[in-house]
Amino acid sequence: MKKTIWGQTRGGEDVSVYTLENENGMEVSFMDFGANVRTIVVPNAKGEKADVTLGFDKLEDYFENPAFYGCCVTPCGNRIGGASFTLNGTTYQLDKNDGENNLHSGFDPLARRMWQVKEADDHHIVFTYEKKDMDMGLPGNMTITVTYTLTEDNALRIEYRGLSDQDTLFNPTNHCYFNLAGQGKGDVLDHMVWIDATEITAVNSHMIPEGTVLNIVGTPMDFTKETALGKGIGADFEQLVIGNGYDHNYILTIPKGEIPLVASAYDPKSGRKLEVYTDRPGVQLYTGNYIDTADEGKDGAKYAPRHGVCFETQFPPNAINVPTFPHPVAKAGEEVVTTTIYKFVNA
Repeated sequence: MKKTIWGQTRGGEDVSVYTLENENGMEVSFMDFGANVRTIVVPNAKGEKADVTLGFDKLEDYFENPAFYGCCVTPCGNRIGGASFTLNGTTYQLDKNDGENNLHSGFDPLARRMWQVKEADDHHIVFTYEKKDMDMGLPGNMTITVTYTLTEDNALRIEYRGLSDQDTLFNPTNHCYFNLAGQGKGDVLDHMVWIDATEITAVNSHMIPEGTVLNIVGTPMDFTKETALGKGIGADFEQLVIGNGYDHNYILTIPKGEIPLVASAYDPKSGRKLEVYTDRPGVQLYTGNYIDTADEGKDGAKYAPRHGVCFETQFPPNAINVPTFPHPVAKAGEEVVTTTIYKFVNA
């Protein structure tokens, strides 16, 4: 494990980058700012290496980072409708940072704060944050830990843990934008995607699921067979029109206690393939529809919409406000543990 100081926060704290490398030449680096992913460098079958996740060269760009490049999103990823929820008879108001909704925990999420490194070695690193009661509008003092492990079979294993002294919400996710050809190599519309799901949680005009479950087999949103992202992304299909592309939660069926393969993406040009494993009940497929063309990425790359694809493992967006959805509630004194794995193979 290599550690280097990258710069300082606006408050003068040193920001360090931690890099792990395995025997196959895969390298992954992380920041203690946000516990975020900085780079994921993966070789293809020919040994050609590329950084396959979007991001910035300048630390200062991560202080805002509205696209959430590489972010560890905690305590709550995705949207909560009306920026409020009721738990145990008490209604809690959250930041309205996405129109009338709360997105990725509000204006001051943990992805834009300094975390502590609890432990680190050549194979893994553990970040921790002590969230105070009512921080970001959420009840409970909560210890949150995120463990990144790089394995010898080119898998990045992410384990999230949350332990609160009050009932609260906990729906962490990862927001890496993947481009398997390499960041800065253009759009991902030729990426072949498979998702083990026949239904999505349909959204309203404000991108909020309200309880409707939509069977998408045979529609432009169907990825039960490996399909190019660009094939149906521009279709005149209501959910795609609302989202300006794919930005939807696919409903997964996860056997209890298992972390199965739930999705994959394959780039035919580089030969790299990403496999996604999770124990969560959903995965948000997001095709970077609102990437700002003013963003200057790593190595001076000019980003644009659909230059990356996210697989955000999660509970459904707005789940706490929909009785029929599984609820991302962490009970007082009961630690929540969840795991997602991004594994890279050469197809």
